[in-house]
Amino acid sequence: MSDGGRENMTEFGSPGQQSTAHSSERQTGSAILERLEELEDDNRRLRRLSIASLVVVAMVLGLGAALIFLAARHGLPGTTAEVVAARQFVLRDGQASIRGVWGSMEDGGIRLVFNDSAGNPRVKLTLLQDGSSGLSFPDEKNRARIVLGVLSDATSTLVLADQTSQPRAVLGVNEDGASTISFADRSGATKAGLGVDSRGMGTFSLVDRIGSSGIAETGGEGESTDPALDSTDSSDIAPVRRPARRK
Repeated sequence: MSDGGRENMTEFGSPGQQSTAHSSERQTGSAILERLEELEDDNRRLRRLSIASLVVVAMVLGLGAALIFLAARHGLPGTTAEVVAARQFVLRDGQASIRGVWGSMEDGGIRLVFNDSAGNPRVKLTLLQDGSSGLSFPDEKNRARIVLGVLSDATSTLVLADQTSQPRAVLGVNEDGASTISFADRSGATKAGLGVDSRGMGTFSLVDRIGSSGIAETGGEGESTDPALDSTDSSDIAPVRRPARRK
């Protein structure tokens, strides 16, 4: 072999060495491709796991929100809430009609109302901001027929009204201890009254058809008390007018 051929073989290697080099390169390339495929498989598995994790988290959050919603509306199953806070509670029947309302009013008072099947208020219990309280029984046209009230000054009254919401009988005790009962006609004019004033003196008065009144006093001297009682200013406590007294 000439010197030039030996130099070429020395520079590029022998044919056996070149074949070994090519085989090594192919093996290295195959290993890299296999590694890349493994990495792609791992990435696909990670993506699937991530999606599954997101689905599980979304389901857990949805169940938690549903549980909170149900607990807020009905309470947790098998548990009793110690405190329930709200400004108003509404009671409905099987037909979704409002049968009762309990809540605070804009003026600071509290009211409890019970309705009949037609939605008309039939019982009202009210506590005003100044401490006055009242219980009234309206008719189907929301006209007060019976009213029981206690004012902040300790005055208490019981008013019985007719179909026109006109007070016909009023029983009460004033803040000074005087007690009276009066009876009125259909126009609201007082026709008879009976009372005991703060001094313990009893009075009885009658008004005839002409309008003249006769007053009988027992128990001592002094002026007689007015048998007509003032009703309260609140329409919820005493939503009736005072019987007018004729002289």
